[in-house]
Amino acid sequence: MSEGEQSRIIDGRALAKKMEAEVKADVDELKSAGITPGLATILVGEDPASKMYVRLKHKACDRVGIFAEDKPVVASITQDELIELIESLNQREDIHGILLQLPLPLHLNEQEAMLAIDPTKDVDGFHPLNMGKLLIGNEGLVPCTPGGVIRALEEYGVDIQGKHAVIVGHSNVVGKPMAAMLVNRNATVSVCHVFTDDIARFTREADILIVATGVKHLIKADMVKADAVVFDVGITEENGKVYGDVDFENVVRKASLVTPVPGGVGPLTISTLLTHVVRSARNIS
Repeated sequence: MSEGEQSRIIDGRALAKKMEAEVKADVDELKSAGITPGLATILVGEDPASKMYVRLKHKACDRVGIFAEDKPVVASITQDELIELIESLNQREDIHGILLQLPLPLHLNEQEAMLAIDPTKDVDGFHPLNMGKLLIGNEGLVPCTPGGVIRALEEYGVDIQGKHAVIVGHSNVVGKPMAAMLVNRNATVSVCHVFTDDIARFTREADILIVATGVKHLIKADMVKADAVVFDVGITEENGKVYGDVDFENVVRKASLVTPVPGGVGPLTISTLLTHVVRSARNIS
């Protein structure tokens, strides 16, 4: 990779490290006032990917001084038992953030479980109240991945206002909240998904392109506008190797900025979660 191509890479790990330093300073300040920010993570079952994500989040908490408590439960837990666990965490004064690791087993209702979380402790930003606030421009606890993307856009000096932003993927986790956050910053937003005819027609017009589908190398270089800013949120594992939704090796030669996989958006998601725990601790205490 040439020096010019290297300069186009958005270094998610470096930015996450900077964000963690900011969080640690905030945590130290809260601790001096007698408040230790606390995060409880509910992990249902033994899904290897979910266990890995929880482990990464807890390691990040350790680095910045956030108290992290794991609540592993068996995959056969009933809906009522899960709601009871969530409500017990809502009542605990030492827990400022509750993270329900998704996906849940099929017999459990994710929406009902998310609704049970106290909105002030919803550090994942998925509660309908927090989603509704986001939609009207009152951004507080927003979904962490879109929040991380916005922080990177700001950090790298990308002007959002008036730009055409195209999002590929319309999930509640990334696509929909990402669209709202970009609209809040006066971008013109197009959202594509599996039912969109000729996705390339949209992606070629994008000044800012955000892809979150989980389809390996869906976005080729000929689908990207010259000097576009590209965020690859997807991840696919194949034969022990990790791939993104974007054909990085070729797109990096064409885009002005692009995130790698791994080392791009993933670390920013976790760092954004940490900032939310601190925000909740400040608001609740």
